[in-house]
Amino acid sequence: MIKSLKRNPVTGHLLLIVFSLLMLYPVIWWIGASLKTTAEMSSPSIWPAKPIWDNYTKGWQFSPEFTFARFFGNTLMMEFWNVLGGVLTSAVVAYGFARLNFKFRGVLFSILLLTMMLPGQVTIVPQYILYNKLHLMDSYIPLILPHFFGGGAFFIFLLVQFIRGIPRELDEAAKIDGATVYSIFYRIVLPLIKPALVTVAIFTFLWSWDDFFAQVLYLNSVSKFTVSLALRMYVDQFEIQWGRLLAMSLLSVVPSTILFFIAQKHFVEGIATTGLKG
Repeated sequence: MIKSLKRNPVTGHLLLIVFSLLMLYPVIWWIGASLKTTAEMSSPSIWPAKPIWDNYTKGWQFSPEFTFARFFGNTLMMEFWNVLGGVLTSAVVAYGFARLNFKFRGVLFSILLLTMMLPGQVTIVPQYILYNKLHLMDSYIPLILPHFFGGGAFFIFLLVQFIRGIPRELDEAAKIDGATVYSIFYRIVLPLIKPALVTVAIFTFLWSWDDFFAQVLYLNSVSKFTVSLALRMYVDQFEIQWGRLLAMSLLSVVPSTILFFIAQKHFVEGIATTGLKG
């Protein structure tokens, strides 16, 4: 079948278009539903007869005190620090495991890999107690601070595999020229692992953006709410405005989509080349 598709590329392209439309159907329905009234939600038609564009304007004006601009600003500010901390600390820790020789390196790296198998629900209770005793509740610190301590075991493992693919001859040549460990990391290793760093940044952004559980656990004030918590408030209303909810949820995926398409080239390269030996 594959050979026949190669001989007839038109058929192959038609099949790809059909499967693409099937995959895009939920998104198309999502866009159409965001322009419907609540009564039209049960209608089988994808696109409403009279689109309600007010769902976007009224949905954006969440309340007299706050608009969704406030919630987007809160979320983007938090994401900036999360991505910065996750990328920098993951790179530093990974460089130590991949290039430096120190006592118990193998044992510590094994423990790091074991933490990847530990469910997040196991650590959430002691973390909550710790932040509560430090009087850090209703702030972004519990959501940002963990990203400045390694960024995550998966990201460290990803970068370790990438760094191991860089020839050590580059390090040795730099040492002959008088470069220190820090300058080797900054001038040689860091530029070469740029695709992997972009991968870490994208995953950090997406996972942190969608981390509703941690956000609802640590944030209480509406003025500090993220986009996810603001969308939840629509559901908590006595009469749910489904059109406005779907309109704002559609806008909530725009930053992630833009980030992915901007960094798509480096993202694919980072995934494809991780673990390859130089």
